[in-house]
Amino acid sequence: MNQRPILRRCVACRQLLDRSSLWRVIRDHQDGVRVDGGMGRSAYLCRREACLEEARRRKRLQKALRCQVPDDILAALEQRLRDSTDVTAEAN
Repeated sequence: MNQRPILRRCVACRQLLDRSSLWRVIRDHQDGVRVDGGMGRSAYLCRREACLEEARRRKRLQKALRCQVPDDILAALEQRLRDSTDVTAEAN
């Protein structure tokens, strides 16, 4: 059987991409806003600096999740972006 990819839309650039290539930010009814784990209302974001900045500037995650997104969530995504950039730079 042929598995079709699960597509989700980035809240910043609005591009449809495979779910595995996006970050998932969740509004959990118990723990507030989380990254990657749990159940609840979700928003997806490309793993690119431009999309993270667009989401921050235009409050795209807040609008998609219908709640305030704490600064530490945005900082965690920024750190992941830096970490992945560092790994890519070391590989070259």
